Amino acid sequence: MQADQISRTALFTAYSRGFHHTYDQPVIFSDSLAYSLLPLEEQDRIAMLLLAGFRLTNPAAAASFADTQSALGWLMQSSAAASIVLSRAQYAEDCLEQSMATGVSQYVILGAGLDSFAYRRPDLVAKLNLFEVDHPATQGYKRQRLAELGWRQPQNLHYVPVDFNSQKLRDRLADSPFNPDRPAFFSLLGVTYYLPREIVLATLAELARLAPAGSTIVFDYLDEEAFVPGKCAPRVQRMLDHVASLGEPMLTGFEPLTLSEQIIPLGLGLQEHLSPWDIHNRWFLGRSDHYRACEHIHFARVAV
Repeated sequence: MQADQISRTALFTAYSRGFHHTYDQPVIFSDSLAYSLLPLEEQDRIAMLLLAGFRLTNPAAAASFADTQSALGWLMQSSAAASIVLSRAQYAEDCLEQSMATGVSQYVILGAGLDSFAYRRPDLVAKLNLFEVDHPATQGYKRQRLAELGWRQPQNLHYVPVDFNSQKLRDRLADSPFNPDRPAFFSLLGVTYYLPREIVLATLAELARLAPAGSTIVFDYLDEEAFVPGKCAPRVQRMLDHVASLGEPMLTGFEPLTLSEQIIPLGLGLQEHLSPWDIHNRWFLGRSDHYRACEHIHFARVAV
């Protein structure tokens, strides 16, 4: 991603959440504000790009749908990306509420994108000091959109612009009201794929040093087989190819069987580790539509 360019995957994440809330039942994750954060012209642009790609790669299937809405519905439900976006968001907020029940009152959203939590969950926000961390270009886009909507920023919401490739999170959080002496909950969703392995591990280690014992980090990741030609599931390969074409290639995966060993030296302990089947069983089993868990996706909840 270029230094001054908003993340295209952040826009697609908001589109996926908005589309699901509007058109699918039952919902896996309910985001009633996601579409509001995307201008109508951006929603239309994403829809046209999705349909154009569908017609190019599978013209016979695209022609089989009676209208564009039906085609879009099938595309969203059968894609790898949408299932990841929805299930990881619900998982993170479930874990957040569990942490809040133990007294955690700081929530740091890393790679926040167009996340709507600050306006969608006033019941939780009122009990939190909330920090949104993201690339300056993406964060600037979001703040401009919020200004256009006239949404009033909650007093306990703090924006922390960070370029993970060149800046330290500790330095940027030090300029905010973040309290390093109080336990915090960190969500790191849709981030690990796009950074080199050493930066992912360095970021996790930095989070472990930032907050005291009792803090929690939730993150998602792809297993290493997703990056092995011939072993990667076809729809995941399509996802990898698509984000690479946007200039935001996925770079890093981890070996699930050794994840616990990899994070212990960072000062972290594995609390919960969900496999693709675990994710499918928790959020997708029994659905009558085309949503199913992504074949190579894993969720981890780790403790400081």
